[in-house]
Amino acid sequence: MKKSRMLLATAALCLAMTPMAAQADTSGKKIALSNNYAGNSWRQAMLTSWEKVTGAAVKDGKVAAADAFTTAENQATEQAAQIQNMILQGYDAIVVNAASPTALNGAIKEACDAGITVVSFDGIVTEPCAWRIAVDFKEMGRSQVEYLSGKLPDGGNLLEIRGLAGVFVDDEISAGIHEGVKQFPQFKIAGSVHGDWAQDVAQKAVAGQACRTSSAWSPRAVTATVRPRPSPLPIARCRSSSWAIAKTS
Repeated sequence: MKKSRMLLATAALCLAMTPMAAQADTSGKKIALSNNYAGNSWRQAMLTSWEKVTGAAVKDGKVAAADAFTTAENQATEQAAQIQNMILQGYDAIVVNAASPTALNGAIKEACDAGITVVSFDGIVTEPCAWRIAVDFKEMGRSQVEYLSGKLPDGGNLLEIRGLAGVFVDDEISAGIHEGVKQFPQFKIAGSVHGDWAQDVAQKAVAGQACRTSSAWSPRAVTATVRPRPSPLPIARCRSSSWAIAKTS
């Protein structure tokens, strides 16, 4: 939750640094959030933070509107259409948490060409005209494996539980985990599933993977992206809601 507030605050700072904010009066300006997913607790916290921060800005007359829009199921085509609608609706700035780093670039470029300031955060885009705000998610993934190397020096098989398929954050964390395995070759990634950073989805994915592979291997550790829970087992955190558990039997 703290990270969501940090990224949103930074996005707001970027907007403040643009020519739009250089004008004396921004009370008539409209901003919008284009969000690709809301099906886990992290995204719910992010939306709550957006509502709290922008609600105060609207109330104080700093901006005229700060609306949030979320697509149904992390669909890049739907989010691109959503951004195009925002252009038609006359928003002055758009903050984007993107379903894909590349699939939205066309719509993002359209917004920039229309004079709209675009800030991408968390799930960033690669279109050069947009601001990009992110932390080193790849290092987060690598550090999970480094942590496990200290707790399980003999290594073993890993089950990787990824987040939302196709988004920048998931790709970067996974790349970091694989980099960590190269650095600590006593570990092997024996399986990988997507858990959408949601506890219920991750549990089902892990159960299905365990059923398919239980006769072939027994995971030594699980690198996961679900909400942390009390556990006597070693825990390695990633993002604000990620954890890794070590199984020793």
